[in-house]
Amino acid sequence: MTQKLPLVSIILSFRNEELVIPELIRRLSAALTPLPIDFELIFVNDASTDRSLPILIEKSQADQRIKIINMSRRFGVSECVLAGMQFATGDAIVYLDADLQDPPELIPQLIQKWQAGADVVHTTRSKREGESALKLLLTDTAYHFIGAWADIPLLSETGDFKLLSRRAVNELLQLQERTPYLRGLVSWVGFNQVSISYTREARAAGATKFPLFRNLLHDLGNLRGPIGTMIIGLTSFSLLPITIFLLFGSALCLIAFVLILIFLLLAVAQLNFAGWLWLLPVMLLLSGFQLIGIGVLGIYLGRVYQDVRGRPRYIVESKVGFGDASQA
Repeated sequence: MTQKLPLVSIILSFRNEELVIPELIRRLSAALTPLPIDFELIFVNDASTDRSLPILIEKSQADQRIKIINMSRRFGVSECVLAGMQFATGDAIVYLDADLQDPPELIPQLIQKWQAGADVVHTTRSKREGESALKLLLTDTAYHFIGAWADIPLLSETGDFKLLSRRAVNELLQLQERTPYLRGLVSWVGFNQVSISYTREARAAGATKFPLFRNLLHDLGNLRGPIGTMIIGLTSFSLLPITIFLLFGSALCLIAFVLILIFLLLAVAQLNFAGWLWLLPVMLLLSGFQLIGIGVLGIYLGRVYQDVRGRPRYIVESKVGFGDASQA
C-alpha cells in the first residue's frame, strides 16, 4: 500500500486582487508541486467588487485543488483566515496575504520546519520593500509597543504569514473573540513555535488594502486598519493601559490634595497672590487624564460588548470546490 501524503492547506484572504491572482496561483503551484505533499488552495473572498471571483471560478474548474469561500459582506483579514481554517482539511495550514508581498517560495521551508516537529512556524520580516519610511517607522513602533505591554511574548515584525499544525489550528478555532488579534492568538495557543526570516517584497500589482490614514475615523470606530489593529493588539493581551491610568489618576489626585493644602496654609498666613489660578491647570490635567482613562476603559468595555452579543465573527455566503451542498 502506498503511504498517504500529508495534506497542506494554503489559505489566502483577499479583496479585489484580480491583477495578482493568476501570478499568485502560478507561483504557489510552482513552489508546492515538487514537494512530497498534497495541497489545496483556499481563497477566501472578502466581498470583492472586481473580477477576482470569476477568475478564481475559472481556475477552480481547471484545478480541483483551488477552492473558494465567499463572505456575505466585508469582514476583514483575520475573520477570513479563520473562515478558511474552519473549512480547511489539511494536516498543516499556511496562511498569507494574496498580494505577493509574502513570497510563496518560502512555504517549502515552513513545511520543512513543521515536519521537523514545529507546531507554529512564524515568518519574521528582516526587510520590507516598497513601503514608505513613515509607514515603516509607525509599524515598527506599533510592534514594539504591543510587545512591550503584552502579557505573552509577541514577535516583532511577524505578520500574517505562518504555518500552523492541525492541533494548533483546532485550538485556535475554539477561541471565540469577536475582534481577534490573530497574530497574538497564534502565539497565545503555545506549542512548539519557531521562526524564520525573509525579505518582504513590494506589492506585485494593485493598491494596498491597509492605507495608514485614508479611512482613519472609520478604522477607529470599527477597530480596523493599521491603527485599529494596534488597538486590538494592545487590549487583547494586556490590562496595563487601565492600570497605568489608575496609577496616574491616583497620583494626580494626591498632587491636587497637596496643592489645596498648600493654598490653605498660604491663605492662613495671609499672603496675597492669586492662588486660585493654580487650580485651573490642575483641573485641566485631571480632566484630561480622566477622559483618556475613560476612553481606554471604553475600548475594553466595547470589546466585551461585542463578545457578549454572541454574533458570529463572519458569515459565509457560498463555497466553490468543496463538494458539498453549500457549493455555489
